[in-house]
Order: sequence, then structure tokens, then C-alpha cells
Amino acid sequence: MADYTIAILPGDGVGREVSVEAMKILEVIQNHSKYNFDMKVIPCGGQNYLETGEEWAEGSFEFCRDEADAIFLGAIGYPGARLPNGDLAGGSVILGLRSGLELYANVRPIKLYEGVPHKIHGKFTQIWEAGMVDMVVLRENTEGLYHALLRRSADRALGREAYEPPAMQFPGLDGEVAYDPRPISANGSKRIIDMAFDIANRRKGAPGDGVNRVTCVDKSNVTRGCQLFRRVFDEIGEKHPDKELDYSYIDAFMQWITRNPEHYNVVVTSNMFGDISTDLGAVLQGGMGMAASGNIGDEHAFFEPVHGSAPKHAGLDRVNPIASINSIQMMMDWLGRKHGEDELIAIGKLIDESVAQHLTDGDMLTYDLGGDAKCSEVGDAIAKILTEKMN
Repeated sequence: MADYTIAILPGDGVGREVSVEAMKILEVIQNHSKYNFDMKVIPCGGQNYLETGEEWAEGSFEFCRDEADAIFLGAIGYPGARLPNGDLAGGSVILGLRSGLELYANVRPIKLYEGVPHKIHGKFTQIWEAGMVDMVVLRENTEGLYHALLRRSADRALGREAYEPPAMQFPGLDGEVAYDPRPISANGSKRIIDMAFDIANRRKGAPGDGVNRVTCVDKSNVTRGCQLFRRVFDEIGEKHPDKELDYSYIDAFMQWITRNPEHYNVVVTSNMFGDISTDLGAVLQGGMGMAASGNIGDEHAFFEPVHGSAPKHAGLDRVNPIASINSIQMMMDWLGRKHGEDELIAIGKLIDESVAQHLTDGDMLTYDLGGDAKCSEVGDAIAKILTEKMN
């Protein structure tokens, strides 16, 4: 048996429900392969803060850092759960892990499966055909506009005095001023851009023309941080003559990603630009319920659906669990590549195939895809398909 310790952080709202469906997939793998998963469930988030006064129990960060081989996070955010300084309760979980474990790459696959409709103009329809949308967006995860918040969250997670950025003067501005510095470093840019080209090496190219294209999205016509980011992109791109280098300012990218998604293969961008554009990108794949992600560093990684805690849907067993299931697919691929386990990589592909088969059948879809199936029913159905494939 090959043993891996997986930290399960259900968090808040619907995160607690989709975490159950993610664990079903891990159980199927465990029952039909040589792999054994020791799943450690850690209560955390805003609701836990209101109930216990803690965002998560003391030692939880250290467990994730020192004991867990991989981490799954459901969602963070609960109504009315704020820390005394105004930060979101639970932030030291998600943001503390990103900063404290140096998870510098937020990796967002944006893929349209056959049978998935889009809610356009108030009705479900089909605008993009399956195969037209198949890209990966990499968002820098530790710098930029979120840097100060990330540092504060990591400090809370480690029990240190919270970081605050130095005071600054803004000539010409009167009265109260609030600001967030946007630091972008050459080293931080290099490691995320290196990963973008590494992922491009494993892909077949853009769906529209097959070109192995890497796109840099920035605002280098205006901001100095983006000018540095693009310069590093160009330096690294010169080392990859087999890749086509592509460029877009963020405002134009928001248009072209929806008009011509088939043009894009691998996209790399800064923190805030990546945060916004990937949520728009989720529309291309059927909505946030389809959007999986990985927060990846050199040694650690955690995987999460990006739909948030969705409090109005919590406890109703109605949200789409596919984002969480595909996050487990990403986890298997990452573990396999890190430990040289080709079988885990193959299992990740089987999860993807199981999701694709479920959606193509079209018999059991959740409300966001135009159906009325329950979250647990979809999880059971995909787990059953995966079981058949692994058998």
C-alpha cells in the first residue's frame, strides 16, 4: 500500500457538503487501488470561529505543513463572521495556507465538457461547443494587491504579530485615505511564469488552432509592476522557442476570453487580474459549480472548488459537487507528478473521464446546469462511474 495523509478542511456553508462528495472519490480510489488515504478532517472557517472563538484549532496549520501530503478545502466565509480587525474570519485558513506554505500558483483549468449548457440571456443554451474551451489560467498567488492581507493571515496562522504595510503619503489626496500596496517581484514573477511554461509542455495547444501558446495578461501600458512582470515573461519565453508568446492587456483579455476562448491554451497573470478573469472564465465552462483549482507551491499544495460558501444554498443538498470532484482530480495529478506515481496520474484522468461521462449522459444535473438533481446524488453517480472504470 502507498499511504498519503490528506487534510480535509470543510470550512463553511456548502463547503461542508461538497467536501463529503470529494471524500467519496478518495474512498473509491482507496477501495480500488494500492493507495490508502488517511483523511484528517479539520473544522475551520467563519462558523467555527463564531462557535469556538478560533478560526481553526491550534496546530492545524502545522499539521497541514508538516504532516499532510495534500490538502482539500471546501469553502471559507460565513455571514457576520469577522475578526476584530475587520478581516474575514477563516482568512488565516485559506490565505494563511497560501502565504505560509508559499503556494505561489493558483492554477485554474477552464474546460467545457460535452453536455454542459450556459445560462445566457436568462435561459440555458449552448454558445460554445465542447472542445472550444480548454485552457489553464495561472494566477500569481502570494503578491500583488493581496500581499498585505496574505501576510497578515499567515502571521495569524503562525501566532505571530500581524504584518501591516508601512505608512505612505499620497500628495493631492485630502481626507481619509485607504490603500493596498501592489508589490510584484522579479522572483515571484519568474516562478509562476516558469510553471506556466512547464504546464504548456504537457498540453496539446489551443483548441482553435493547436498552437502551443502561452499568453501574458497584464496592464504593462500603465503600471510598473506589470512592466516588470512582462519583462520576466519575455526573458523566460526566449528559452522556449517552441512556444508562441502571446500578450493581452487585462481589459482586452476580458473581451477576448469570451469572444474567442478557443485561442487560449495557457494564460499567466498577476494576483488580482487572475482572481477576476478566472471567475469570468468559469462562465465558459458552465458556472462556478464546475470550477476547480489548485494552490500549488514547490513542496505543498491545496485544492478547492472556487464557488465559495454560498450561504443561501447551505444545507439544501443542491449545489454542484463537480468543482470539488475535479479538485480531487487535480490533487491526484499533482501527487502523481510529485512522487513519480504514474498510476495516480492515470487515476486523475479516470476521474476526468467519469465526470465527462456523467455530463454527457445528462440524466442527473444540478440546478446550475438546468436540472434538479441533489448534490449527493451527483456525487454518488460520479463515484459509481469511477468505480466501474477502476474495476
